[in-house]
Amino acid sequence: MDYLTAIKTAIFVFPFIAFFFTIPFILHQYHKYGSIHKWRVLIVYSFILYMITIYFLVILPLPKRSEVVVGKNMVRLIPFGFVTDFLKETSFVWNDVRTYLKALTEPCVYVVVFNILMTIPFGMYMRYYFKMSFKKTVWYSFLLSLFFELTQLSGLYFIYPAPYRLFDVDDLILNTTGGALGYFFVQLFTKFLPSREEIDAESIEHGKSVSGLRRVTVFCLDTFFCLFFYTILEIFFSIPYLAFWTFLIYFVVYPYFSKGYTIGSRFLNMKLEGHLSLIRLFGRIVFLYVYYIGLPIFFLFGMAEIYYALSLSVLEALYFLLIVGILCLVFYIGHIFWLIKNRRIFYDSFFQLTYVSTVK
Repeated sequence: MDYLTAIKTAIFVFPFIAFFFTIPFILHQYHKYGSIHKWRVLIVYSFILYMITIYFLVILPLPKRSEVVVGKNMVRLIPFGFVTDFLKETSFVWNDVRTYLKALTEPCVYVVVFNILMTIPFGMYMRYYFKMSFKKTVWYSFLLSLFFELTQLSGLYFIYPAPYRLFDVDDLILNTTGGALGYFFVQLFTKFLPSREEIDAESIEHGKSVSGLRRVTVFCLDTFFCLFFYTILEIFFSIPYLAFWTFLIYFVVYPYFSKGYTIGSRFLNMKLEGHLSLIRLFGRIVFLYVYYIGLPIFFLFGMAEIYYALSLSVLEALYFLLIVGILCLVFYIGHIFWLIKNRRIFYDSFFQLTYVSTVK
């Protein structure tokens, strides 16, 4: 039951951790490959879920502070103590088949098996995706196990006044063994999965064209950099119309002299190509902000005025807000899918500027 609780908790927490990981992951993939491969997404996020799960299996369930006994011996440094426990506590009799199944349900057996199984996937990930040698896989498996044991020994990083779980050298041995076994077991699955080299090659090939999500990402990244520079300048200098000059230099002057690059687009391996001129660059970026940010804001304010004018009831107001929200989502999602499908949108043709990939 404790195992199921830990797994359920990991599944619940995973979306929140994945959310914070997603932006760095997207930026790294576009920077390195120019695209995001579906197999890489599956592998990386499954690895994150796996790591969260085994972490919660180690620390949960959390006891009450009053239940943690200070001074109690929670360290076991004698190796292979599980063998002694097995001989003393198990009902297993080698020449009696009827005792086999019962023995598997006893703690001295299933705890050992669990500690091995827990890190087998870790060894598989290390070899398959992270391309670790056997020696490194064993070493990292040991370090992972040591991290878990120190987490327990420290009372969950000194949140508790004393350890609430046993620091056992056998866990280090069993977890490391599991990682080593995973290194060999992964061979059973590699023929059904693309290799890391194949994923990388396909990612680079796909990265030679600019996807819609990549365009959205560079738009957001450049907005962040522009706001960052504006904030820094605002702190140290008092310049009239600073926001306008920062915007102009970042999105117009710098791309013009850098032949279509902004800081964000250079990081994501893409640039604007076409009839580069200060007027076209300025017109394009102003249009983008008006179209994707200004119009939706204007629409929302307009809907708010209508809402106040209609004097709606609470239920009617909820329906109204729901409809407004859906319309905004349709606007943005529709354009993202348009970009994904066509890669070139109407304002590219109008301003005769479009993004091209610099991935080689």
